[in-house]
Amino acid sequence: MQTRQQKAGMIEKIKKAIALDVYAPSVSRVGDVIYFLARRGREKFVGSLGHGEIAGEPTGEVGGVPVLIGPTDHGNARAIRGALPWTAPKCLALATSVGLGDRLGLATPGHVRAVRGTGLAAVLAQQSIREMTRTQRTPEEVMDSATWGAMQEGFRDGFGADADHLQAPGDIDVTAAAGFTLFTIDPGRDVENQADDMPVDMLADYFEKLDFDGMEQSAEDLKRAYVGRRFPLAGGAGVQFDEISFLKAAVKYGNAVAHTAKMYRHLCAAARREFELEVSVDETDSPTSAAEHYFFAAELKRLGVQWVSLAPRFVGRFEKGVDYIGDLDAFGASLAEHVAVMRTLGPYKISFHSGSDKFSVYPIAAEVTEGLVHLKTAGTSYLEALRAVAAIDPGLFREILDFARARYETDRATYHVSADAGKVPPADSLADGELAALLDDFHARQVLHVTFGSVLTADGGERFRRRLYAALERDEEAHYEALERHLGRHIGPFVRG
Repeated sequence: MQTRQQKAGMIEKIKKAIALDVYAPSVSRVGDVIYFLARRGREKFVGSLGHGEIAGEPTGEVGGVPVLIGPTDHGNARAIRGALPWTAPKCLALATSVGLGDRLGLATPGHVRAVRGTGLAAVLAQQSIREMTRTQRTPEEVMDSATWGAMQEGFRDGFGADADHLQAPGDIDVTAAAGFTLFTIDPGRDVENQADDMPVDMLADYFEKLDFDGMEQSAEDLKRAYVGRRFPLAGGAGVQFDEISFLKAAVKYGNAVAHTAKMYRHLCAAARREFELEVSVDETDSPTSAAEHYFFAAELKRLGVQWVSLAPRFVGRFEKGVDYIGDLDAFGASLAEHVAVMRTLGPYKISFHSGSDKFSVYPIAAEVTEGLVHLKTAGTSYLEALRAVAAIDPGLFREILDFARARYETDRATYHVSADAGKVPPADSLADGELAALLDDFHARQVLHVTFGSVLTADGGERFRRRLYAALERDEEAHYEALERHLGRHIGPFVRG
């Protein structure tokens, strides 16, 4: 094993041989081969001292051993995942975990710095099909960015990869082929949000039209299994179903159960490696009651679905990019009921989607779940990238700000947000030193958050994307420091002991 001094000496020899800056944490020995990442200007390369697995060209030598330098492309990312298994994703099971979505493909080193040493398991490759479409990225690109970021930081703790909000079998196919290990099924289109307000006769009519074939249960047998029964929960509580509460649960979530089961069976056939499942009904209008959670989870379990985490629709408002809006006492009481259901039918983790910046909720979530929790963040990392850009290239930030103000009313349509773009000041009214403070403002955060896709794809990416990447690559440490600082506030409350 090399001492720290020997490793430093080897790095200096490699740098001298190839005339590139080497990321010291990335240097890893496998047998007689040393792998590393290096940089010249904004461009990054993967290298090996000795003939390893990467595809590259001889660029120099150290002690008579050739140094090969190659591109950080998909082929070499696959080669590195084979040579250095800790750069490939794995399953995380019931470990307390945090999902760290990276919409730009540049954030992983900052994410690693935020989570390293905390004891939390990290999901470093996380993106939904919707986000991939808006950012014009592929599942392979999402995975490769996580691999290169983990390698750059020498992060050997392992990480997960979450194919988020999957709604169709084809979504499973492309993400499974890319090597994702966690698949988040989103049956939200099959959730009947109006069930809470339906009169009994309408509920009965909707109930008869459910997908009972998909649920593999007759209407009579399903009703018999719940109506008039009380199910005890861990901790001494229980859930009681009369006919109305049963009909509401079944109408709201019955078709979602059937869809999830079909997606799970497709996943079992399509998966190329060990995998985990998350189920999410968070992006719906109506909160999930304890009885509805019980019905949903019990029916999935009856159908043989196995999952590691579940995201209910919580009480209150989990809007994008801002703190929780609602009664914290009511939230805590409701969460305790969800945890009781989870411990009775699981255990599995309670998952918090739209988890970014919910600082008032984190201590409650950490205490009530006792670590059986997954926190999912994504957009907040994009916002921290903009915070860095505000300092690196104020002119570019100003252009993005005014563009986002104009796009907000269109782009907000698919998000739960309530910001008023009219309360976001135009760029020309602010001094350079005031720009970064917008990332602490409720309205500006949401306006900048939901317009990310439009910003990145404007004029085919020529208007902002290329310049945004150039600014962040020019001063990557400023970007990483912003991420580490901000996401550390998310992670801190969940660190135990």
